[in-house]
Amino acid sequence: MNGFDQLTSEAEQYLSLSLSANQVESLARFAEMLMEWNQKISLTAIRSADEIRIKHILDSLSCHLAMQHAPIGHVIDIGSGAGFPGIPLKILYPEMRLSLVESVNKKTQFLSHVVQELGLSEVEILTERAEVIGQQDAHRAHYDWAAARAVARLPVLAEYLLPLVKVGGYMLAQKGESAPSELTQAQTALEQLGGEVVKSIPVKLPGDLPGRYLVLIQKVRPTPDKFPRRAGIPGKRPLGN
Repeated sequence: MNGFDQLTSEAEQYLSLSLSANQVESLARFAEMLMEWNQKISLTAIRSADEIRIKHILDSLSCHLAMQHAPIGHVIDIGSGAGFPGIPLKILYPEMRLSLVESVNKKTQFLSHVVQELGLSEVEILTERAEVIGQQDAHRAHYDWAAARAVARLPVLAEYLLPLVKVGGYMLAQKGESAPSELTQAQTALEQLGGEVVKSIPVKLPGDLPGRYLVLIQKVRPTPDKFPRRAGIPGKRPLGN
């Protein structure tokens, strides 16, 4: 696909990541489907092949910098939208199990189409809110990794993600320049939810984009049963505020 010729070298240069030809082909096809569907329904404001390659695909693959030293296992992507970071990560780690959670039906229809077209196995798609999923026995404390990108500020995001993670597992938040201040604001929430900061990893992508960080938090204690609170409450009344 035009615009994806340099993906292999960019992944190597910026993420120390080697992509196979089949992986690049799948990622390029994913981008094509995104652009096709974007003409009918609004999935993302980022529409050009170059922007999708850098701001969606490479940005999602950057999670590898945090995930490479721990077992991948079962990953849940909260607020997946058009499939980021979950779909690129599934292409990168084909052996992982993946659950994609998105509350907007038109977006989960797109996700189902992508999974079918790319022949991705062991992918579950849930049209639901994170607060609801987090109180269901089938999902609570079930995952090795819970990831999210551009969903909410860290104190709120922690209440969405940590209830889903096994003790010893990880929450991974893709954040922008506000990551350091959000980490400070999230300390009270993390203490209540059983999380502990491992590190914040700066991410550099092509084009000198604004600062990006991977915030890695390990679940060290069970999350109390009362969290997450009912739908809408975490966003309105963040823990620690």
